[in-house]
Amino acid sequence: MTHVRHYPTVPLYRAEDVRELDRQAIEVHDIDGYDLMRRAGRRAFEVLRARWPEARALTLCCGGGNNGGDGYVIARLAQQAGLAVQLIAMKAPDELSGTAAQAAEDWLAVGGTIEAPDERLRGDVIVDALLGTGLDRPVRDDYARLIGHVNDVGQPVFAVDVPSGLNADTGMPLGTCVRADATITFIGRKRGLYTGQAGRWCGELVFDPLDTPAAIHEAVEVSATLLDRRQLPAWLPSRPADTHKGNLGHVLVAGGNHGMAGAPILAARAALRSGAGLVSLATRADHAGLAVSIQPEIMAHGVETLEEFEPLTSRCNVIALGPGLGQDDWSKALWRRAVEQDRSLVIDADGLNLLAAAPTRRDRWVLTPHPGEAARLLDCSIDEIQADRFAAAAALADHFDAVVVLKGHGSLVAGPGGTMAVCPFGNPAMASAGMGDALTGIIAALLGQGLSAFDAACCGVLMHALAGDVAARDRRQILAGDLIDHLYAVLPA
Repeated sequence: MTHVRHYPTVPLYRAEDVRELDRQAIEVHDIDGYDLMRRAGRRAFEVLRARWPEARALTLCCGGGNNGGDGYVIARLAQQAGLAVQLIAMKAPDELSGTAAQAAEDWLAVGGTIEAPDERLRGDVIVDALLGTGLDRPVRDDYARLIGHVNDVGQPVFAVDVPSGLNADTGMPLGTCVRADATITFIGRKRGLYTGQAGRWCGELVFDPLDTPAAIHEAVEVSATLLDRRQLPAWLPSRPADTHKGNLGHVLVAGGNHGMAGAPILAARAALRSGAGLVSLATRADHAGLAVSIQPEIMAHGVETLEEFEPLTSRCNVIALGPGLGQDDWSKALWRRAVEQDRSLVIDADGLNLLAAAPTRRDRWVLTPHPGEAARLLDCSIDEIQADRFAAAAALADHFDAVVVLKGHGSLVAGPGGTMAVCPFGNPAMASAGMGDALTGIIAALLGQGLSAFDAACCGVLMHALAGDVAARDRRQILAGDLIDHLYAVLPA
């Protein structure tokens, strides 16, 4: 079964590429730069008023670049609307240039005043317009001190374009960083706002293209795409009336060493709930009966030797390898035989640890590491992985010629050649054991139904996160089984 990708994609950009979008709008499409700044300030003010309608006083913290210029526009609009405005400037107006200088001049022309950064922050809402997307080094000195005051004052914080101190390309803070309750970003979505630690600092994200022409995007490379729930029906179209289980793939889950019976059962259950026609389980002999008692639809087989494993690999078209696998001789034997098979393959957990010990390349496989497993695969530290998740995912995809899912906040899907997608869904309630096992089963089921490795990974990550969001409504914590039980709610009918 072949699926044609015909869904709309939401582009993500590096910071330098968003600056090029801005240049295209101004220089190629003749949009006045100050008009663009006024649009940004007006839209930001509208969002602020809608979110905090009770606010009667604002504090604007303005830097020395265009981000600060946006702040001056917001200050003028707020004063005209009758709000009390405190504007703290890191640079005097006569030190500014370009459109930022013009915005400061207009603020002073309506009677606006400027205070030094050591003043007490008095606003009901603090607006962060200090540092834009061009930041490429740790925040220090006066900026760091003011950011500390913003975070300590206890008032709601609204960030303009990007929370000051956050790397817009990686989603990681550069030293100290503004902790915003909401962030509005403009022109093009910055990729770093959707992964890494961005969720700690951005709060609610609002995007506005500022009525710029769509043509500006034609000249700029897209760094990644943002997964969207509207993509699911394209990947999983309605089934023909005469569909039967033989059309929907046969997944073999291999794992479940001594003391780890549950992991492959979760993967098998997730594969069944994601539409696999048949699901077999190769596990330790003591665990086979347990699997059937939990989910009778699983065809569980006790496997202690390769002779018992071999027939199961010949009957499936996808192998999910790793949940509860372990790293002993039994594990290594199953791992080697599965990797040698001419079958689509999803590798997780100890399957990845065994791959790190014996690196290899093959086609039609998906690797699903969390940052610790990714660090072992690339022989580096977890901090290095998290410092630039995009670079790490791309390196893994290239090194193993694989589609890679780098799990975590803003899970990334990377394919060979630089293709990249980011998942904006999921929640902290999903931080519990077994979630990765469920994802492995979901992706394996989608491979069995005919999706390409990249599409199966994207669709699987999206389904997993959306089901987690449904299961986590009004809950602080959910289990992998809760997520699996809610897959029905996100699958297209």
